[in-house]
Amino acid sequence: MGSADRVVISVNPQAGASSAHDRIDRLVELLGRAGLETEILTDLDQVASRANAWHAEGRLRALVGVGGDGTAAELVNRTRPGLPITMLPAGNENLLARHFQLGRSPESCAQTIAAGQPLSLDVGRAGQRLFLLMAGCGFDAEVVRRLHERRTGHIRSRDYCKPILDSLRSYRYPELRVYLDDDRVEAAAAPLPPLSARWLFACNLPCYGGGLRIAPQADGADGLLDICLFRRGNVWNGLRYLGAVLLGRQQTLADCAVRRTRRLRITAEAEVPYQLDGDPGGVLPLEIELVPRRLTLLVPGREQTSPENENSHQ
Repeated sequence: MGSADRVVISVNPQAGASSAHDRIDRLVELLGRAGLETEILTDLDQVASRANAWHAEGRLRALVGVGGDGTAAELVNRTRPGLPITMLPAGNENLLARHFQLGRSPESCAQTIAAGQPLSLDVGRAGQRLFLLMAGCGFDAEVVRRLHERRTGHIRSRDYCKPILDSLRSYRYPELRVYLDDDRVEAAAAPLPPLSARWLFACNLPCYGGGLRIAPQADGADGLLDICLFRRGNVWNGLRYLGAVLLGRQQTLADCAVRRTRRLRITAEAEVPYQLDGDPGGVLPLEIELVPRRLTLLVPGREQTSPENENSHQ
């Protein structure tokens, strides 16, 4: 392990970590047996300060986020490039953890910290905010906005019911104008014309809530974002798109467009919300770009197996 013998554990009580105290205590015990010194912090400013300082000194073995996808994104936004991060899942969806087979047990997490492999991954940047999984504009972002306006603590799956019903009643599906800026096109070529959509997803990884695979070909290490645009807006078309996604047939729809790009800009005349990794991001306009190899994620080594991880790769 060399001199990298420190581990920072970031605990986010709002992301379900309040029910993970026993697992955190067990993780600290296991890391201590492995000769690693741990510090548990709940204040994100303190987490980032300590992790960044130890990383700069070459002493940080890992920053462990106890929580869900929002916790993971917050840690990446606050830490320096190259800083090793892993997760002890304690949230609702835990899409990043499931995709990379990061187990919920302290034994699995301790083994990943001690003997896992660092994986360099791309992230997206929306405005000044980094996201790991995807950005969404339209109906799903409206649901996320309503959900978080009512949020008082840990989010459970049933908490989405009322925001979904309210959005079904009132959301008007304003038109989005999508400008792709692909530097693979020669500089002398005419700018690409904007695309029209009512619902857009910009995916870095093939992960979405409820097990949906909106962009199943998305790869977090290919240097590109996978863009999925649905062109028609109303409840019935939304249900049709959902059915197509469930069947894996969205790319066969005449009113669905799929593109790959490094940068894009989205505008709308109406006020349209966007979400990042399931958290509210703001309202359009928005510029999104890919940031290559920004995240260093500690994942289980090839020899590491756990029953809780088998068949969990999305």
